[in-house]
Amino acid sequence: MFQTFKEWFWLERFWLPPMMTWSDLEDHDGLVFVKPSHLYMTIPFALLLLVIRYFFEKFIATPLAKTFGIEKKIKKVIPNTILENFFKHSTRKPTQNDIYGLAKKCNLTERQVERWFRSRRNQDRPCRLKKFREACWRFAFYLMITIAGIAFLYDKPWTYDLWEVWNGYPKQPLLPSQYWYYILEMSFYCSLLFSLGSDVKRKDFLANVIHHLAAISLMSFSWCANYVRSGTLVMIVHDVADIWLESAKMFSYAGWKQTCNTLFFIFSAIFFVSRLIIFPFWILYCTLILPLHYLDPFFSYIFLNLQLMILQVLHLYWGYFILKMLKRCIFLKNIQDVRSDDEDEEEEEEEEEKEQEEAVSKDGHCLKNGLRADRHLIPNGQHGC
Repeated sequence: MFQTFKEWFWLERFWLPPMMTWSDLEDHDGLVFVKPSHLYMTIPFALLLLVIRYFFEKFIATPLAKTFGIEKKIKKVIPNTILENFFKHSTRKPTQNDIYGLAKKCNLTERQVERWFRSRRNQDRPCRLKKFREACWRFAFYLMITIAGIAFLYDKPWTYDLWEVWNGYPKQPLLPSQYWYYILEMSFYCSLLFSLGSDVKRKDFLANVIHHLAAISLMSFSWCANYVRSGTLVMIVHDVADIWLESAKMFSYAGWKQTCNTLFFIFSAIFFVSRLIIFPFWILYCTLILPLHYLDPFFSYIFLNLQLMILQVLHLYWGYFILKMLKRCIFLKNIQDVRSDDEDEEEEEEEEEKEQEEAVSKDGHCLKNGLRADRHLIPNGQHGC
């Protein structure tokens, strides 16, 4: 049964153009061609990247974070058995009626109960140090793989279509640079899938999973069918923008807002040019439109372009978030990752609330010490409560 499935799965009409057979891709005269078995190496390499990431974050990213003044700070809430049980077994965000009932049970004010739940939610949030280390690791890898991609592709032609690829390039032997470029890139995305459970979860978590799966599927298929040329172009177009995004995140977590804004503007420009112009109107046009002039669609053509179109939909999805962040930066002079959890805003609200209460407390102390209620307590025309 397994042998039957294997023979059906590797049918030439699924993977190769009508004019090609697997025998065309057999090694001969010292020339090596791509083989599906090469992809088995991505799993051990993905595990190796996870080990390298661990030591990178511990011995490089963490000291760098401390240099930027980023430390692991966990704010512990005051223990309360009743509120803790409600938090764990009922809901993390109680309604106003729940807050009223809990306040009566705990002999607290409703505001104190609201603040306790807000602080308790923030306590479970990943700290800035964790976010910085993740961004630092991705930045280091994207920088390395982009340099490698440019070194490999700088003297290769960028204008092509699948008819040209199917009639000549698939029969070209595999270069060592192509092998390592593919293996490292696929291993990295596999490692990201393996670490999804421990990495910081954002609003686009599902989109990230789909993106990783689509990227791995696309690279695997283009490798097995020997469409390495189109695969390498897709990879470099994606990687070139990610360097700037991860560096912008690093400086954002470090509090360097001006540098973060500058890097984010650079990322946005490269993203829109590479993924919303070059990718659809250059690469996708060459793989989707031009071949229709020469042959009827077949499985390889449909499957390859379906995956490319899924990536393009994700590009539009993220482009929407980028535009929202650009709007915040231009009109509010602040970039906040709109994919982040809403708890970021809750933490800021909590800090502002504490500052206000401290100010009120100070003003009340002054009033108790004989200041008139209508006296200016704060300069520049601002009044105390």
